[in-house]
Amino acid sequence: MPEQTTQAAAGPKVGGRRVYADYNATTPLRPEVKAAIAEDLDIFGNASSMHTSGRLARARVEEARRQVEGLLGAEKQTVFFTSGGSESNNTVFQTMRRLASAPDGSPVKIGRREIITSAIEHPCVFNSAKYLQSLGFTVTFLPVDEYGKVNINALKTALSEKTLFVSIMTANNEIGTIQDIREIAALAKAAGAWMHTDAVQAIGKIPVNVDELGVDYLTVSAHKIYGPKGIGALYVRKGSPIFPLIKGGHQEEGLRAGTYNNIGILGFGRAAAIAADELSHYQKEIAPLRDRLREGLAAAIPGIKINGRPEDVLPNTLNVSFPGAEGEAILLSMDIAGIEASTGSACASGSLEPSHVLMAIGVGPELAHGSIRFSLGWGTGEQDIDYIIEQVPPIIARLRAMSSIKY
Repeated sequence: MPEQTTQAAAGPKVGGRRVYADYNATTPLRPEVKAAIAEDLDIFGNASSMHTSGRLARARVEEARRQVEGLLGAEKQTVFFTSGGSESNNTVFQTMRRLASAPDGSPVKIGRREIITSAIEHPCVFNSAKYLQSLGFTVTFLPVDEYGKVNINALKTALSEKTLFVSIMTANNEIGTIQDIREIAALAKAAGAWMHTDAVQAIGKIPVNVDELGVDYLTVSAHKIYGPKGIGALYVRKGSPIFPLIKGGHQEEGLRAGTYNNIGILGFGRAAAIAADELSHYQKEIAPLRDRLREGLAAAIPGIKINGRPEDVLPNTLNVSFPGAEGEAILLSMDIAGIEASTGSACASGSLEPSHVLMAIGVGPELAHGSIRFSLGWGTGEQDIDYIIEQVPPIIARLRAMSSIKY
């Protein structure tokens, strides 16, 4: 377990106690990652250059690539670096757009213009699917059950000889529900479709092995596993088609142009190696804290609703609806008390619309607006959980007393 405190995770102290419970939005840099990045600051050579400094920089890049591939159980040279999860996901979607209009001799049958995804995907997948839909693709947004599990029967019905690819996230960023990706991928492949999964929230929290899952593409991001922001990767199974989203130079075997972000890549590799080593320990340490928080809030606050599955859920994620209280008011009140959490996806936090994830699992707009996501991580301790359990009930009681909404 890393030696860091919640205070360090929460950043500069702005007054009183700070408890950071928004690890699904982003994580702090691990001390070991900071040290690796600091060491690389003097390795300034361009990793595309042939001289000694360039070769040294390139060697660091390739070492980091092996570390990320090791975390995924992937073959060598099947991962290429991107700026993050959104770029990786967009690369896959734009590859499929090009494949659908490719000439004879392309890896897919002409006429395959059907896409299948789920109703609870991250905005960068959800909106990429919407974009292709606007271009004339047929897109099926699979329904999920009340816990956020994809309806397998609906998937079987949607699959056809015209299905181009299927994109289902490994684990949901808002409610933590883990999908049956192995089964989904097997069904997709049997129909002749390509299979992609956004595993950004799953990596480092649960075991993820690309061969066991059977996927063709898998997305990861460094800042969710205590690495730097602005760096991610896309796994591409050997033989699977891929077209560059960013064109230009020869970097990443021509799959992603741009000068190598050595500092980010090295930090990502170090974070990936640590995540692989600590995976089982992470699950054993964090899941009991989540359970303690769930049970404490349920005992102290009447009428709350836990969103997501009691099992097949990320060990660190707890999404709670508080009837009679509004989400932004809860967040602001918690922040004053020193507790930092989220109303859902950080990428959608500026929207006034209720969470599409909560709406998809049957949580109505009113209840969805009163939902908070607590996401824990290294740096969270029992004393932090107890502090949340102590502070949140009076906040909810006060907001309910002010509200005209009855629960």
